[in-house]
Amino acid sequence: MSDNGPRRRLTLFDSVCIILGVVIGAGIYESTPRVAGLVSSSWTLMAVWGAGGLITLAGALCYVELATALPREGGDFVFLSRAFGRPVGFLFAWTEFWIVRPGSVGIMAFVFARFAHASLSETLLQTGDTDWDFVLYAAGSIVAVTLLNLLGVRAGKTTQNVLTVLKVVGLLGIIGVALLTPTTRVFASSGLGASPPNYALALVLVLFTYGGWNDLSYVAAEVREPNRNILRALLIGVASITAVYLLVNLAFVYALGLAGASSNSAANLAEMRWGGVGRRAIGALVCVSSLGAINGSLFAGSRIYYAVGTEHPRFAWLSQWSGGRDAPVRSLLLQGSAALLWVCAFGSEDGFGRLIAFTSPVFWFFAMLISISVFVLRIREPDLPRPHKIVLFPITPIVFFLSCLFMFCSATNYATTVWQAQWALSGWAPEAFCTLGVIAIGIGIGWALPAHR
Repeated sequence: MSDNGPRRRLTLFDSVCIILGVVIGAGIYESTPRVAGLVSSSWTLMAVWGAGGLITLAGALCYVELATALPREGGDFVFLSRAFGRPVGFLFAWTEFWIVRPGSVGIMAFVFARFAHASLSETLLQTGDTDWDFVLYAAGSIVAVTLLNLLGVRAGKTTQNVLTVLKVVGLLGIIGVALLTPTTRVFASSGLGASPPNYALALVLVLFTYGGWNDLSYVAAEVREPNRNILRALLIGVASITAVYLLVNLAFVYALGLAGASSNSAANLAEMRWGGVGRRAIGALVCVSSLGAINGSLFAGSRIYYAVGTEHPRFAWLSQWSGGRDAPVRSLLLQGSAALLWVCAFGSEDGFGRLIAFTSPVFWFFAMLISISVFVLRIREPDLPRPHKIVLFPITPIVFFLSCLFMFCSATNYATTVWQAQWALSGWAPEAFCTLGVIAIGIGIGWALPAHR
């Protein structure tokens, strides 16, 4: 590739670290207690996390075919544009820029803020207003990671690799601590979770925690030997994530029981072993995990808007690729700015839940379209080279489609519940208006865009 575009610099290890780094963020620490409080037993807790892994695997197999057939920057934008037309592809990129990507970054930034505030507020920052402290910590993490990625692809991928290794080692350490913690009971047979259980919401939270594995498709044009490494990276990444998540939840239940796992699991476990030092160590590990997820998300997401710039003349200014930094500088700056906007708009202690309601329905709608695009491209472009076809076709994409449909309905129901509560409390629901407004504007712009130059 030319110096004015992406070059294939990402090795298999780099690619796996992008997947692990984006997916295994602070969500595992935040979601595990919530999920444990939504199920009826330890066995159903493990079943929900296992189901999340199987759904993720079905999706990964779909992406293997799409990403190796169309190994370009932009991932879903490229697939949806090819299958359903340029307006649909643009609408995906538009909502990804304004809703999904900054919302996901904001979620991880708020988790970072909560743990950083608890650990550092006495020595570093304490304004007296907890919500304002959260905004400052969250915004600071986004600014720092964005500036780091502006140094170039080498700095971005090195940071990702280091943070990923640290967070995985930390999680393995938590598992080890749990196995060494004295316990008299492994699996409780009686229900200790929610009454009644809410498995739909539990699965929404679980699959949010698995989210981000498809980010590798956004940087496909930078992966070395894509026909081989994209497949290997996705399979290794998804298998590793599933194994880690199952082991972490098993460890929490083993050491704490289901009731204990439904509280602040990791911090409680560490405090049992090492007191206040253990709790602060967990706080530091969550902060590292959050930064790794933010870094991977910004690194991959900025490539979507670069792809939009190469495809749509009116957004050609986004296609500028800095040869010296080997990165889409303008896209990175804009993506970081959008994330800062939502952090400031939704900045509070409940920012995690509000942003899940904000992002999840849109994410699962387009994931559903991706599953359909496999069939559309098989029919419309049967001669398109497909180095790796989907295993067990058409069963695998059908399973992925049905899972996405279920998740879209569940996420929409959850978002509606959150928005109704906001409306009852304050007289309006800002996330609802922002979501519908962004979608309406994106539809209008997408259908008005001129043809490819």
